[in-house]
Amino acid sequence: MITLELRGIVATGRHGVGPEERVGTQEFVLDLDVDVEPDSDALSATVDYREITHRARRVVDRRSFALVETLAAEVAAEIRAIPGVRAVRVAVHKPAAAGSLGVEDVAARAVVDR
Repeated sequence: MITLELRGIVATGRHGVGPEERVGTQEFVLDLDVDVEPDSDALSATVDYREITHRARRVVDRRSFALVETLAAEVAAEIRAIPGVRAVRVAVHKPAAAGSLGVEDVAARAVVDR
């Protein structure tokens, strides 16, 4: 098994509990670990990380959730649905979420390995 690590995927979306969080877009940062099992040295034997990135951003950009936990779970499910993906671990960071509390970052992690 090989793990593709994609770090710092920036996407914008309308996610949050407060109505103001759904009016304007805010930045989210995704980190993904995607397990694959390529059987040769050809792109067709694995999962193209461009597709992974595109699908992850699409979930953030096009859908809206109250909880960052739900967003992480939905990104994980979308990536796991790609043929050839064996498991995925997703961290969704919401950098601006808790700045007023003196917290640098808020993140939720989701794992799908079925």
